[in-house]
Amino acid sequence: MAALGWLTPRKRSATARSVLAGEAAAEAARKTSQELESVATADATAEKPAEPAFPVVGDVEAAAFFDLDNTVMQGAAIFHFGRGLYKRKFFQRRELARFAWQQAWFRMAGVEDPEHMQDARDSALSIVKGHRVAELMTIGEEIYDEYMADRIWPGTRALAQAHLDAGQKVWLVTAAPVETATIIARRLGLTGALGTVAESVDGVYTGKLVGEPLHGPAKAEAVRALAAAEGLDLSRCAAYSDSHNDIPMLSLVGHPYAINPDTKLRKHAKARDWRLRDYRTGRKAAKVGIPAAAGVGALAGGTAAAVALHRRRR
Repeated sequence: MAALGWLTPRKRSATARSVLAGEAAAEAARKTSQELESVATADATAEKPAEPAFPVVGDVEAAAFFDLDNTVMQGAAIFHFGRGLYKRKFFQRRELARFAWQQAWFRMAGVEDPEHMQDARDSALSIVKGHRVAELMTIGEEIYDEYMADRIWPGTRALAQAHLDAGQKVWLVTAAPVETATIIARRLGLTGALGTVAESVDGVYTGKLVGEPLHGPAKAEAVRALAAAEGLDLSRCAAYSDSHNDIPMLSLVGHPYAINPDTKLRKHAKARDWRLRDYRTGRKAAKVGIPAAAGVGALAGGTAAAVALHRRRR
């Protein structure tokens, strides 16, 4: 029997056996973990190929077009501009009440009534009629510091800066007055702005628009015209907006982004695999602040907001 001793495991203490079992289990777990990690990494690489760098550095035939309200700025620029004009006695409470009704009807009905829209445009333009363009530009600079500077979305600004760093031009495209949009673009270091143009003669506002407010399809036409003048390839350009009204503009470019999108734009973007970015707390669908009446142009949105502000203060 002694000759068979080598077949019999040597007796070890319970403690030694426990240590051996523990070490073996730990080693096996470590190896298993490494194997699983390798498989997961391989699967992730296969499922999600790395996206090419965008924007492309040095691509001078590309540019970026940013909507303003609720895309670059929290709320509507015209709302903040209207607050500043009301503070400076540009219009009276009876005008505020009128604008507020038009804005409230627009928001509740969800459609743009042609008569209401025309009335709102005429009323808004009457406020600036007779004032010098230079005067409104100076006031606009002050209003930016008072109400707008702290309402720029950091995330969207970073996107714009990425295009600038890549050597590309960046434009605001908005229904807000072009003077207001130009001030904001300059303060943010952007290339320039496309906005609604109010007619002026010898530097004085006439109370008329040049064409129609830059809204919806008009934005797409403005982008198309600017791209042709600048020698841009729209398939290599990017556009950013929060509103389904800007789908025509977003559809023009090769890189459309839905930023803080409303319900209709979110659905449209997901269906077409557009990129989405949402910088709102809790991904709220409701827009921040009081939105401008989307085709009203000049000042209607701002005056409606000023009514609410005046009532809260009282």
